[in-house]
Amino acid sequence: MRILLTGATGLMGRLTAERLLARGDDVTVLQRRPAGLDTREILGDVTDAHLVAEACRRQDVVLHLAAKVDAFGAWPDFERVNVGGTAAILAGCRSAGVPRLVNVSSPSVAHAGDDLVGVGASPADPHAARSHYSRSKAMAERAALAANGPDLAVLSIRPHLVWGPGDTQLIARIVERARSGRLPLIGNGAALIDATYVDNAADAMVAAVDAVGRVHGEALVVSNGEPRPVGEVLRRICAAAGVPGPRGRVPARLATAAGAVVEKLWRIDGFASEPPLTRFLAEQLSTAHWFDQRRTREALNWTPAVGMDEGFHRLAASYAAADG
Repeated sequence: MRILLTGATGLMGRLTAERLLARGDDVTVLQRRPAGLDTREILGDVTDAHLVAEACRRQDVVLHLAAKVDAFGAWPDFERVNVGGTAAILAGCRSAGVPRLVNVSSPSVAHAGDDLVGVGASPADPHAARSHYSRSKAMAERAALAANGPDLAVLSIRPHLVWGPGDTQLIARIVERARSGRLPLIGNGAALIDATYVDNAADAMVAAVDAVGRVHGEALVVSNGEPRPVGEVLRRICAAAGVPGPRGRVPARLATAAGAVVEKLWRIDGFASEPPLTRFLAEQLSTAHWFDQRRTREALNWTPAVGMDEGFHRLAASYAAADG
């Protein structure tokens, strides 16, 4: 197939592109800086409507992963990239006659701060979203699914907490906080969370490319389907990296309230760094969020190949190799 993939410099995007290339697909990637892949690269901003329209020409499928993924930042930046970028992709698909689009979203688009226990992909709700990232992705997903129709089949995929060796979003942040002694447990650490090993996420993206058209007009959450206590997940990530595990505990309500205050202070003072705690982070670390995977696996004809335990083993091996 002829596939346009946006966001190939990210861990999941790059691995997905490599999977597609390895099986013989004709892949074009679009992102702001070179990804170093042996394929056609278009360098530019996903919000550039003219560039995106040109990139969409003669494509069979667009796989849209490019996004601003940060725990903190200014709303206009999230809106421009996540909402505006998706709008440019939709316009590009229409103008070029692309028949299929896989939009990559996030389970946080339907997380209002309460426990999510064995649920499916609830509708995206920008009004209940708990962060600028979640709100912007919820708006983008709603726009993408609203475009689903006879001329453009749209499928939205929500990978949950993608992690693995080389991850600079989740793993690197946890390890840095642990190394500096700033990783307490929020609440009792017993809330069950699920995650997605990066190889499984990439395989699910490939499966979505194959499924879209046959499956469309809906959102699917992707995860390993192996919920673990958040305290265990944090401890095993730290053990793999050779850093101290979580130290101390902070009551969930106190952490959430403190996160809201810290966010305000960071915005008032205009700090460029990421705050040590946000309301969204406190809620993510103290509430359960794991998902029923039956519809996803049926629709995509996909199952995870790498279990959580094997993932931790691979993570430890990557740190050992880096230190050696």
